[in-house]
Amino acid sequence: MPRFAKTLITSSLAAVAFAAVPAPVLADDPIIRSEAAQKAAFEADRQAILAMAGDFKVTFDMQESTPWMEGYTPLERKLSGSYESVRVIEDTGTRIVLQHLLVTGDQAKPYVVKHWRQDWQYEPEAVLAYTGGEAWEMKPVPEKLRAGRWSQTVYQVDDSPRYAAWGAWEETHGVKRWRSSWTARPLARRDAIRNPIYDRYVGINRHQLTPNGWIHWQDNTKMMPAPDGSDKLVPVVQEYVLNTYERFDGYNVAAAEDYWAKTADYWQAVRAKWAEVAKAQGGLRIAQQADVGTDIASELLTLADAIKNGEARTDEASAKAVALIAEGTSSKGG
Repeated sequence: MPRFAKTLITSSLAAVAFAAVPAPVLADDPIIRSEAAQKAAFEADRQAILAMAGDFKVTFDMQESTPWMEGYTPLERKLSGSYESVRVIEDTGTRIVLQHLLVTGDQAKPYVVKHWRQDWQYEPEAVLAYTGGEAWEMKPVPEKLRAGRWSQTVYQVDDSPRYAAWGAWEETHGVKRWRSSWTARPLARRDAIRNPIYDRYVGINRHQLTPNGWIHWQDNTKMMPAPDGSDKLVPVVQEYVLNTYERFDGYNVAAAEDYWAKTADYWQAVRAKWAEVAKAQGGLRIAQQADVGTDIASELLTLADAIKNGEARTDEASAKAVALIAEGTSSKGG
């Protein structure tokens, strides 16, 4: 066979093989599926989200890498870990809410911290997005990008908002993953307490299932206002974050269960008030502190501990919490 013919056949076979590999649906591509395929994908997506619930040993691996600003030296890698119980606290079918409960201490003297929360919404019309400073706004999701997608909204320890994005769950090369749209968010405590020159992250989030749990991978660009005083943001450094959740119950899981059993109604009232304010105002503003989050975070968490310890009634603590949120998000307080 002539050489050029072999080359042509080889090239054709390679093209066919390449075409057989499904291309991932990116955050800015419309999703087009048949009705049956869409129904199957919806059910598979739900199971992927629900699979993130359980009891886990967690490793947090954060590393600044490439400097984008001349003269900036990336900080050293930060590695830490914890135990977390993740519970499904709401599931309506198209909306799933996962609450993370961090357990510290030892078996004899555990201490539970209500950690972050992730809300998943199918085909969202809008998301509560971080817009800089101490402000979040309801931002519409483009209509052509809603079909088949899920938004993820992440909340801080006091149930105030942190960031939100939308994206598609896809299985590519045997790995189930969700990839977000570009997402802005305020600094995490690990950075805020170090008085950095940057003041926010803009990044891509991925949630991927593993044989023994899941990972949350972040590709963050740390940004700061331009030195010239314009409204532009300029990149400072790249950061890669890999949070690994491995199924494990060799810690005091009962402490997490007990905490949530005693405080769930209180936190439901807190969530409802934050949502009420955001809906009424089309977003919200709330003053922040680098070491604790919002100005009222410490008080809200203390009220929950008082309920857990039998030192306060749920209705009384809830009323105080609602008042704190109302004041903190008013034009005067926020």
